[in-house]
Amino acid sequence: MMRSRRKFNAEFKTQVVLQVLSGEKSLAEVCREHQLSAQMMGNWKQQFLVHASRVFDSEAANSAEQERIAELERMVGKLTMELEIAKKASSIAHSLAHRNGR
Repeated sequence: MMRSRRKFNAEFKTQVVLQVLSGEKSLAEVCREHQLSAQMMGNWKQQFLVHASRVFDSEAANSAEQERIAELERMVGKLTMELEIAKKASSIAHSLAHRNGR
């Protein structure tokens, strides 16, 4: 019977790599504790270090996205107010026309 491969999510990988990088635990300790190979941990550590700069890139992207969201929210607010004003004006015009017998 074949054993199925274990799957590890990004949060777990980050946690164990940070334990090693921070010196909280040694590579050997993490490998023993989670039954991981040193090669796999080395790969995860390498991936982590290669992609670490993206954390700061995403902050700039998130900032631009947040600004765009704020701009769109302002536009929606303005259009909502204009729609309410148009509804009230239409209601008043309808009411005046009805009183004048039109």
